[in-house]
Amino acid sequence: MLKKFIVAFIVLLFVLPAMAQTGGGSVYNFLNYSYSTRQMALGGGLISVHDEDPTLIILNPSSISDRHSNALALDFTNYFASTNYASALYSYTFPKAGSFAAELRYVGYGQFQGTDESGMETSNFTAGDYALTLGWGRELTPNFSIGANLKMIFCSYERYSSFGLAVDVAGSYYNPDKQLSLTLLAKNIGSELKTFAPGNFEKTPFDLQFALSQRLQHVPIRYHLSLHSLYRWNMNYYGSGNPFLETDVSTNQIVYPTKTKQFFDNFFRHIIFGLEIEPSQYFSLQLAYNHDVHQSMKVLARHSLAGFSYGFMINVRSIQFGFSRQHFAPGATPNCFNLAMNFDELSKLHQEKKAKKLTRN
Repeated sequence: MLKKFIVAFIVLLFVLPAMAQTGGGSVYNFLNYSYSTRQMALGGGLISVHDEDPTLIILNPSSISDRHSNALALDFTNYFASTNYASALYSYTFPKAGSFAAELRYVGYGQFQGTDESGMETSNFTAGDYALTLGWGRELTPNFSIGANLKMIFCSYERYSSFGLAVDVAGSYYNPDKQLSLTLLAKNIGSELKTFAPGNFEKTPFDLQFALSQRLQHVPIRYHLSLHSLYRWNMNYYGSGNPFLETDVSTNQIVYPTKTKQFFDNFFRHIIFGLEIEPSQYFSLQLAYNHDVHQSMKVLARHSLAGFSYGFMINVRSIQFGFSRQHFAPGATPNCFNLAMNFDELSKLHQEKKAKKLTRN
């Protein structure tokens, strides 16, 4: 089964780049925000795990299963300036149809003062992004699962609006003996259906990602490797406008990094390194480093924590609370909060407690 997974991964590496549009910007970039404290604490990339955490299942639809049936997850993130975003997720497994999840996302950018062409103030207006995601997952074997998301996207900025559709497709492999999990995800394959400006169709933020996680056997640590932007190699910029390039004082010419240095910088921009420390089943710590964020957001002539993230999770009686922070730049450090619970597990715990009480009496 692992060999089949690797073959599928290689095929997708060649096929999906032809499907994706490259170059330039994209619309609906709020789809790439971290809507889970665990995801944010682990660097913001794809997370491949095989556990009961419901906050990650929309991120990786192939992880949607009966383990998350009747689970609810709520998220709130204090982002930059007056921008905040939130999500609500619910998952349920139907005996014949399979396991499903639905998530509603909202990003609010605050209130703005409108002006006319001459600069005179008019009425205030707001701006917001919305996405309703329907996810489905199925375990084909005890080791292999697949899943997909359908995303309905709506954006409203003053009198301008846009509507679009996108899908995610994922496959995961899990080895319980080695506690190893692998996931391949094609993310945000779609397009605008109604554009902000007539005839100006913009692309969705497509990405091809691969993630690996493994819990070590003799220490309470799980490591994560998340690879992103696999459909393109070049992620760095060494043009003359790069403020971090040095200048030769004698010739006044820009000194470009060596080819070797450029290669390794570009290579590590594709990788997010994360660690989870799990001293008990009730508590865990997460930390990560995202080299692409660090290189993109670092400050000239100053040490920066850009690219580093961390957080923790508390899980007591099937109620999960999480908190995380991610550093982008000085003063730009979002805080993320999660609350999740599984109603079936809570009901079982209540019945067990009730039965123990009756036994004692």
